[in-house]
Amino acid sequence: MIKYNSKAWFTFIFHIHKADTFRKLWPMMLGVGAFSGLIAFLELHFFKLSESNAVSNINMMHSVLGFVISLLLVFRTNTAYDRWWEARRLLGELTNVSRNLAIKIKSLKLNREDHEFFNYGIPKYAFALKEHLREKQYFGKNSFLIEVDGGKHIPNQIAGSLTARIYDLVAAGKLSGEQQIILSADLSRFTDICGGCERIKKTPIPFSYSTFIKKFLFVYVITLPFGWVFSLGFFVVPIVPFILYVLASLELIAEEIEDPFGNDANDLPVDDICNNIEKHIAEILG
Repeated sequence: MIKYNSKAWFTFIFHIHKADTFRKLWPMMLGVGAFSGLIAFLELHFFKLSESNAVSNINMMHSVLGFVISLLLVFRTNTAYDRWWEARRLLGELTNVSRNLAIKIKSLKLNREDHEFFNYGIPKYAFALKEHLREKQYFGKNSFLIEVDGGKHIPNQIAGSLTARIYDLVAAGKLSGEQQIILSADLSRFTDICGGCERIKKTPIPFSYSTFIKKFLFVYVITLPFGWVFSLGFFVVPIVPFILYVLASLELIAEEIEDPFGNDANDLPVDDICNNIEKHIAEILG
């Protein structure tokens, strides 16, 4: 995730960072600019269709479709941001649940071995969830404390080991039934958070909807020179690529943030969140 000063307007305007959509769109913008120049040249020097009132009014179509495409892009961007923000709320809840669980365990006055187990196991769940959402596997250091099977759902295995440890402490008389219920409530939240993150990860925008927006946007931009050349002439060469940049950038931004758990520049700082969980749990139980 990019950290920035929202008041640094000069930097935003004149600096092209690695996440800027211009880096991805400039080849297409050059192609659209060349196509627009070709259409302008043929119209102004050969066809001269502007003499026909019917043809010169073709830009009326773009006025109507422009309203439609703006609605689609607004809905697309809002939907992607809702997914991004919900993911941030779930990761924030993961942080809070981890801290609360560690604080409660610390207050129970368990022995050093039990503290070491939870000091290792609670952050390990966060790191395992992070890698799980990135379609990777996490085994962690000191894996002898909590052994996992790489062929199965690793976060579930870690949550199961933490829960089993709580039941063992109850059986050994170190925890009461009431304390078990309180700790189990926090442990169950781990699985709820994992399920919420998996829902965001595995439920992208419907394929037909995404492809329709891209096709609609492409057809809209590629037909702009035909309607605007009558009034703008060769000025369609810079204007049409700029319109492509604005409209396509909204779609690219939505694509990037709708899966917020990866390593893209605008994704959530999942690595920092997991490192903070590990740091804070160590401060509490260390």
